[in-house]
Amino acid sequence: MLVLNYLGSFAIEILCKDYPDNMIVIRKDSPLVIGKGDGENYLSSDIPAILSFTRNFYLLNDFEYAVLSRDNIKFYDKDLKPINKKTETIEWNASGAEKDGYDDFMLKEIYEQPTAIRETIGSKLNENLVCEFEELNFTKEYLKNINKIYIVACGTAMHAGLAGKNIIEKLCKISTEVDIASEFRYRDPLVDDKTLCVFISQSGETADTIAALKLAKSKGSKTIVITNVIGSSITREADYSIYTHAGPEIAVASTKAYTSQVVLIALLSIYFADVLNMDNPEIKNLKKEILLLPKKIEEVLENVENIRNFAKKVYQEQDIFFLGRGIDETTAREASLKLKEISYIHSESYAAGELKHGPIALIENGVTVVGIMTDSKLVDKMVSNLQEVITRGAKTLIITNQDIDEKLFDVTIKIPDTSPFISPILSIIPLQLFAYYISKEKGLDVDKPRNLAKSVTVE
Repeated sequence: MLVLNYLGSFAIEILCKDYPDNMIVIRKDSPLVIGKGDGENYLSSDIPAILSFTRNFYLLNDFEYAVLSRDNIKFYDKDLKPINKKTETIEWNASGAEKDGYDDFMLKEIYEQPTAIRETIGSKLNENLVCEFEELNFTKEYLKNINKIYIVACGTAMHAGLAGKNIIEKLCKISTEVDIASEFRYRDPLVDDKTLCVFISQSGETADTIAALKLAKSKGSKTIVITNVIGSSITREADYSIYTHAGPEIAVASTKAYTSQVVLIALLSIYFADVLNMDNPEIKNLKKEILLLPKKIEEVLENVENIRNFAKKVYQEQDIFFLGRGIDETTAREASLKLKEISYIHSESYAAGELKHGPIALIENGVTVVGIMTDSKLVDKMVSNLQEVITRGAKTLIITNQDIDEKLFDVTIKIPDTSPFISPILSIIPLQLFAYYISKEKGLDVDKPRNLAKSVTVE
């Protein structure tokens, strides 16, 4: 009989010379999937790794065992009693795990964003502007009684949550906080049955986010998960699961998963507002603008030469700064993270209004500052902030859909106009490419940056 100490997290594969045709596997918290083939079976930590071999998967719960042979798989609970498991069929295209002629997975995934966004939108919003989340079926009474929404995530997913906070508060008038999962877990958050907690994880296997979800549930909160992977560990813990349709994302630095998360949380906000019967004329316009997003993303991707040329000029720099106001500050954070992740250039993002409260001391002749401007109400303030860095000798790259005096700046990248609520989806794409081209100029591996993993499955 196999006996394990159940402390900690693990996914274990056991081989024994007495049973050379068998393998025993067990998991707790760490990801593990079993792929079912024809006369062969597969074991992996995630689905994309074996997607080219099978689309049929078994998903183990904590403390469940599987005994694999070439032709058979038997499942047992922690008391070694036999249990039945159904296969999950994953509809991802196997080509999603291949480069398809692109130099890198990251570049391929950047260019897949029109499709990823189109399919994510199509699952929830139709051409009649009806937004449906059948898996939630929330009532007006329930949403009216919510006193706070927490959005909890890590890294890039947390930045998607910041964009979601802006939309939820303005459309639904519900106080919303965004928290880093690793911090949420340990600060005894004020969560109860009148709190709704939304957790975002591309892989559905992020250890801190799963632990944060379990904590929220223990305090009586309803929990919603936004993820890209059906059947992932976090979906088996949450009350409700809603899915992006980004397809497999192989590159460590997230691109299409991030923009799909932002659009899905925007749709979730619209759904809440519709259920609450919020009288806001912006909602109908936002729905229309969301339907136009795939085409507008294609327009952005057709005009990348200026961003490539600017990357060639600055790829050897040691420090780059990103500034934004309002929802653009969210984009600044994500753009700064992308640059750090794959180019290893030190970068910082700031709310532009904070510039004179310390960060301006770092601006000196020749330093690069990236500014994002997509909200007409904040353009004048943002231009004023950028003039402060220009007078100190900074080079400037501007991402905007506003009517500005482009002669003030070194390079201006124009993106299509859209609702400020969803502008982060368009404004981040040139900056994803900015990070990509800088990394390529430096001769780095953009898909597998040093010290990073796609799924952070340990604390």
